[in-house]
Amino acid sequence: MIVRAALADAPLDVAAHIAAVADAHSGASAVFLGTVRDHDPDADGVVVRLDYSAHPDAARILTELAESVDADGLRIAVSHRVGSLAVGETAIVCAVSSAHRADAFEVSRALVERVKAELPVWKKQIERDGSGQESGRWVGLGTLAR
Repeated sequence: MIVRAALADAPLDVAAHIAAVADAHSGASAVFLGTVRDHDPDADGVVVRLDYSAHPDAARILTELAESVDADGLRIAVSHRVGSLAVGETAIVCAVSSAHRADAFEVSRALVERVKAELPVWKKQIERDGSGQESGRWVGLGTLAR
């Protein structure tokens, strides 16, 4: 059961995602948090923020991605941020509950991998070079052309 699939322009509430998948029939919950880090192997400087933008169909596609991994006995809550995120902020939350841990881990990982590969959300990586100047470039472009 998909209990949440959303894009958000405000900080993601991890506890709300966990609560959304809580169920008396579930003995396991797996939660993945993707956060903005201060480095990237291809960065020319220190990463200071990521600016996310989304295709108009991104919310619908996120729901479809969640539906594609759903099965009986699961509860799924997934959200992805858009807008400007500082280092340390959460960009994605994926919570999955099931009767057994193996299903929760497997479905959570599968959904996060599909979101990363298929959700038309793009990020502009803002870096600070050695002089303190900031510059940005688009990275990790998704499946739909920008």
